[in-house]
Amino acid sequence: MRSSLRHTPALLRHARAARPSCRVPLAAAVQSPTLGAPALALALAPASTRASSSSSVNPSEISHFNALAATWWDPHGSSRILHLMNPLRHDFIGTCRASSPTVTSSTPAGQLRYLDVGCGGGIFAESAARLPSTASVTAIDPSPGVLAVARSHAARDPGLTAEKLEYISATIETLPPGGGNKDFDVVTLFEVVEHVDNPAAFLDRCGEFVKPGGWLVMSTIARTWTSWFTTNLMAEDILGVVPKGTHDWRKYINEDELRAHFRGKSGWSSPRVMGVVYFPGLGWKEVRGSEKIGNYFFAVQKNA
Repeated sequence: MRSSLRHTPALLRHARAARPSCRVPLAAAVQSPTLGAPALALALAPASTRASSSSSVNPSEISHFNALAATWWDPHGSSRILHLMNPLRHDFIGTCRASSPTVTSSTPAGQLRYLDVGCGGGIFAESAARLPSTASVTAIDPSPGVLAVARSHAARDPGLTAEKLEYISATIETLPPGGGNKDFDVVTLFEVVEHVDNPAAFLDRCGEFVKPGGWLVMSTIARTWTSWFTTNLMAEDILGVVPKGTHDWRKYINEDELRAHFRGKSGWSSPRVMGVVYFPGLGWKEVRGSEKIGNYFFAVQKNA
């Protein structure tokens, strides 16, 4: 007991030093029901309130993830948390699609077309391409080092043909529109929205590639004191289970902010949301209500 007390002042100093920097009180930033406040210039503000930009890509984010490319497929390495989350990604997509009145309980083989935006090393893209219900997966990412790892890993599986899984070095803004490119049943943005600039415009652009009746599915992190403590202070600074610098707390997006964004857009259904919590030794588990404080999945269906 005395030993733990002896370390408490040092831990508190660490927490104070690691606090995110904002120009307005942090409490106000956490509680803000809308996006685009001056101190949250990287949050989900309307594109018209931002500096003009043709790309959502942040060069520092690209550099960071390129540096992690070599360990992407190590289930015990820097991407371990993503490997553990992958089964829940599929579960959430399945739940969303099953909730649609136009979808039967079983999907015919080779029917679904996926677009995986910000695919990284291909953890989700590969697993989706192997599903019997999948026709094809198009996976895009602007990080050349990460894409090289994705292609190399996929090449080990002869079943992952170019027709089944295609990796493209592109951003969503540069992905060619038209033809079949806009005909995706599921567009996924897993752990991506909190890493882009101009997220409102980014989401709108991603939505253009969802076919009527299809789904835009994402996972991200709420901007709360709890998420700062768990993802920034503990995961990065103290425990080191996530590489330092992976997350910028100011770019986290609250679930109600995403709801408000899509509420203001015509053509989308009411959102589906699932909060998840990581338990050491157990992995990721769905926890009702946790979408308000930390990691969560969010999906909207384009009206048919």
